[in-house]
Amino acid sequence: MEKKVYSTDGKELRTITLDDKVFGLPVNDAVIYYAITQELANKRVGTACTKTRAEVHGSNAKPYKQKGTGNARRGDKKSPINVGGGTIFGPKPRDYHYYMPKKEKRLALKTILSMQAQSDRFTVVEDFTIETGKTKDLIKILKNFSNDERTVIILKDDDAMIKRAGRNIPRLYFLSYNRLRAHDLFYARKIVILESAVKNLSDFYAEKEAK
Repeated sequence: MEKKVYSTDGKELRTITLDDKVFGLPVNDAVIYYAITQELANKRVGTACTKTRAEVHGSNAKPYKQKGTGNARRGDKKSPINVGGGTIFGPKPRDYHYYMPKKEKRLALKTILSMQAQSDRFTVVEDFTIETGKTKDLIKILKNFSNDERTVIILKDDDAMIKRAGRNIPRLYFLSYNRLRAHDLFYARKIVILESAVKNLSDFYAEKEAK
């Protein structure tokens, strides 16, 4: 598959060939679903906690005698049916984190990249950096490729200056070629990938497959 490479001014420069093993795969809905679900589950804090009747502060004495009142039998005021009593089967602190097989996770990422590359959301841009680290300089570049949409920039490395320039821009996410996230890629309305990152992605996944 071939894609046009654009300058930071939005002008066509040349074409680049995308590796079909990374950008030319058929869409696999199931593996994409599992990858996104796993990422969202791993983000959950899991600190919700409720008290059972054994943990609620209060007396263990019976509120009234067993017989003779005409009321139902009551053990204590901490019963779940009373206001202020314990909670039945409420949430407790837990870890929602789980692992996904590496081959499946890589397949999901490659599938999403393929799906996006085959649409008009995917744009290859010549390598650039923001030496000043100023937001206005990055906005000047992005306005040629995105219209205030949910945008992902795939970097060739961990460029601190670009990230600094974009940290105040809403709906803008940065991903390094070797640390992609399925959720961000799938829901992105625009993906801007640096030209060197295309080659790095191909080499990175080729190396992983060789292992």
